[in-house]
Amino acid sequence: MSQRSSTVGAALICLSAALWGLDGVVLTPRLSNLPVPFVVFLLHAVPFALMQPLLAGSYHRLRRMPARGWLALALVAATGGLLGTLAIVTALFLVGFNQLSVVVLLQKLQPVFAIVLASVLLKERITLRFAAVAGVALAGAYLLTFGLQAPATDADGNGLRAALWAVVAAAAFGSATVLGKLLLGSLDFKDATFARYGMTTVMAAIYLVVAGVGFDFGQVTPTNWIIVLIISLTTGSGAIFLYYRGLTRVRASVASICELCLPLSAVLLDYLVNGSVLGPWQWLGAALLIGAILQITARGQEAQNTPTG
Repeated sequence: MSQRSSTVGAALICLSAALWGLDGVVLTPRLSNLPVPFVVFLLHAVPFALMQPLLAGSYHRLRRMPARGWLALALVAATGGLLGTLAIVTALFLVGFNQLSVVVLLQKLQPVFAIVLASVLLKERITLRFAAVAGVALAGAYLLTFGLQAPATDADGNGLRAALWAVVAAAAFGSATVLGKLLLGSLDFKDATFARYGMTTVMAAIYLVVAGVGFDFGQVTPTNWIIVLIISLTTGSGAIFLYYRGLTRVRASVASICELCLPLSAVLLDYLVNGSVLGPWQWLGAALLIGAILQITARGQEAQNTPTG
């Protein structure tokens, strides 16, 4: 692999991670006038519609997918698509424009949940080292959210609820990472992305009907449509494609470093756009959390690269 190719790959991953930070801090909170389930529906239905002319051939390949693949697709869509997006959008809406970067940073816990679930589903062994590093990550997450204060320090409790929803999102996205291994055994990435957005759109639509929220497109303002379109083309499916394109050019260990552009962009944008500044103990918590996640990611890659025979 050439140096130029690696550089381009790293740049693509940094760009995609920065776009995810932009999404969480600047874009999605601007949809807070809409019901959360309806936002989740729009954030999947619009990108899925835009994919039609580019990935229409996926329908033919999906018809040949075995039942095991459909089950994996349903699980990925339910966790990483519906539940994960519902949770993170709820968390972002709960805090309004007050330290949105905290919610985004808490998403970095998802490798912890991914490895724990892998130990259950894939029988991968959890070491004492992982348990210790995971404990550091959780301690960092606590400091990031509450500092040295007890939970629920705000009068309405929205900060605590937002933190809990962010952790639920991390668990859902981490679960989708593990379950996605089953899906990618049946489809390539482009078809899997197309199918995931389509399945999540259907699930979100069913949820809207069952929950009685409905499809009130009249409450979607022109600004809302612009934000949804920007997310669809950039921070949504666009960022995912950039990320995986970059991942083909660099080692996964390098990618994990490049992904630090997500928390960095979240903290910077939260300061520039919303005027939010992390306190000293929150900075310590962020450093502990990110450092622990880097350790977990590095150990995971070492395990994957160790010969088993």
